[in-house]
Amino acid sequence: AGLVHVAEQHGRLPLSTSLAPAIRLARKGYVWSAKNAMMMGWRAETLAKSKAAARIYLPAGKPPKQGDRIRNPDLASALERLARHGHAGFYEGRTAKAIVEGMRAAGGLHTLEDYARYRVVEREVLELRLGETLILTAPPPSSGGVALIGMLNILAGYPLAGMDRVERAHLEIEAMRRVYRDRAIYLGDPDFVDVPMAMLTSPYYAAGLRASIHTEKATPSDMLPGIEAKRESEDTTHFSVIDGEGNIAAVTQTVNLPYGSAFVPPGTGILMNNEMDDFSVKPGVPNAFGLIGDDANAIAPGKRPLSSMTPTIVITPERIAALGTPGGSRIITMVYLGLRALLDGAGADEIATLPRIHHQYQPDEVLAEPGALSEEQIAALTARGYQVKPAQRPWGNLQVVVWDRRTGAVDAASDPRIKDVGRGASRSTGVIFR
Repeated sequence: AGLVHVAEQHGRLPLSTSLAPAIRLARKGYVWSAKNAMMMGWRAETLAKSKAAARIYLPAGKPPKQGDRIRNPDLASALERLARHGHAGFYEGRTAKAIVEGMRAAGGLHTLEDYARYRVVEREVLELRLGETLILTAPPPSSGGVALIGMLNILAGYPLAGMDRVERAHLEIEAMRRVYRDRAIYLGDPDFVDVPMAMLTSPYYAAGLRASIHTEKATPSDMLPGIEAKRESEDTTHFSVIDGEGNIAAVTQTVNLPYGSAFVPPGTGILMNNEMDDFSVKPGVPNAFGLIGDDANAIAPGKRPLSSMTPTIVITPERIAALGTPGGSRIITMVYLGLRALLDGAGADEIATLPRIHHQYQPDEVLAEPGALSEEQIAALTARGYQVKPAQRPWGNLQVVVWDRRTGAVDAASDPRIKDVGRGASRSTGVIFR
């Protein structure tokens, strides 16, 4: 529905043209990459339980080898129906019937009425002005934009540029802790719950949160008022694009866990998502990414789940940029760190390469990518009361494009953590950007 909506309301090309490359790849096949293999990981066992999914992703009963060609002709046919008939090509007729029958045969609750009623909701973006800088980001039911604005507002009260690594990390971690706490309590689908947007995005509210930060010590998460807590690599995709006319887009889409629910309704080729995991099953109970929630994000019919997606556009007098990333619960903090580097004058490569740290209120621990913190810095943060957990591998796949408004030059970068993903080309110059 989102593809149809964008094509009809905002695009110049018919959907049949835009979908043609995907249809071709599904029918003729694409090469199984190291990224595909890495993302399959522990999901292979679940994929094997769906015969239609296993036929596509586990040929000969085992994961493909790097370089193998994967074909999905059923998906090609489903996309052709979508291209030909628009909304009705997916939510009515053959595709909808096959999905519903396949889901119900496996114990699901989907109905043809559900599909016939489904519609896109287009919402106003969130805006934040920091001096001459305008930041445009995602509104609820994404939590990313609200949390991003909250962090920026909290940290606006500190001279971060002049601080050493430990002092700056301390303040950023405390800001992360507080906005993720607010995420757990307040955020959900605004069509169902009253999200206090004015409060959460207010610089005055941020000033109150800032006042609760001790300049030398960590604030244990269980010391913050909130819900009782018992305690996304993730299959999200982001791309950032700018064209020759200055149109810019930051686009994030997700099926939640790698390979979604690992289920394909027979005859469709369509991998179903498992976004139900993004709802709060019970107050204080973590989801697959360790995020907790409260009643604001409880499951309800017709309700859209909370997400961490944070596609963001930044407009300054000198530059315009788009950035975003996959990464489950870590998306918000990755975009914050990239955005902060952008505001400090960093180029696209530096932004995409920047080492990452993360805190999400619960569990009360600081995650750090390999090399993000030195042993001395970890010791200093530990002395302040933090539990620092060095990660065994990096995370995310940040995609950033920056346009210099003065010179017209475009600087683009794809996260070096994931090889051979996110390459883009400028048609006017033939230059390949990474």
